[in-house]
Amino acid sequence: MVRWQSVDFPNGRGVSLAGLLARPVEDSGRVVVMCHGFTGSHLGGGAADLAGELARHGWAALAFDFAGCGESEGDFADVTLSGQIGDVGAAVDWCVAHGFSRVVTLGRSFGGTTVVCHAAGDRRVGAVATLAAVARPLDLFAGFAGGPVNPGGDPEAPVPLAGAAVKKKFFADLTRWDVPACASRLAPRPFLILHGTADEVVPPREAELLHAAAGEPKEMVLIQDADHRFTGCLDKTRGAFLAWLERL
Repeated sequence: MVRWQSVDFPNGRGVSLAGLLARPVEDSGRVVVMCHGFTGSHLGGGAADLAGELARHGWAALAFDFAGCGESEGDFADVTLSGQIGDVGAAVDWCVAHGFSRVVTLGRSFGGTTVVCHAAGDRRVGAVATLAAVARPLDLFAGFAGGPVNPGGDPEAPVPLAGAAVKKKFFADLTRWDVPACASRLAPRPFLILHGTADEVVPPREAELLHAAAGEPKEMVLIQDADHRFTGCLDKTRGAFLAWLERL
């Protein structure tokens, strides 16, 4: 049996973030904070199914929306990596305040980038896992924008990007972050990297960069023939993640 609870909590900018908490029958003090990808939501990509599966394995799971996404307040156009890192910190604050003593973060795609950068500076996170994470977000998003974006000028100027609209400050903020360097600061905490070999959006080379930068203990699992959404491979991917959790 899984106990479900809708939650909301403020981030450091006073924006209310919405999420869904899955609890096991008997609380263990363990929680996985689940972070969605760019333009995603806490209910997308089978997140609710994974949260329920985690609860059945004795882990609570908090899936939440970044500011400007899903059911959370805010304007998506204001998205920045630094802002999302702050949102993860707010989610960890909420978990600690509600009695969870062991926190693992799990991020998908740009959410994976976010959890790596967040955990590099927050020792309350005991382990980190990523799904199709981006190691070089500035290069990736410049490609989506049709070429490099000059971070100078009006930071509020709109930039069309991957079917959405962001502001130039999004790119200026990305220049502040060296994601592989953040991965190197996770050790000695466990780090799991999951990536599809057929990922057409974020190439597997991104996973290799994170793995090469990280210290031990680390593990990289390449899911054969999986695309960016792990289509048809979700069971195998979840199985690898759950097996890793059992070894923590």
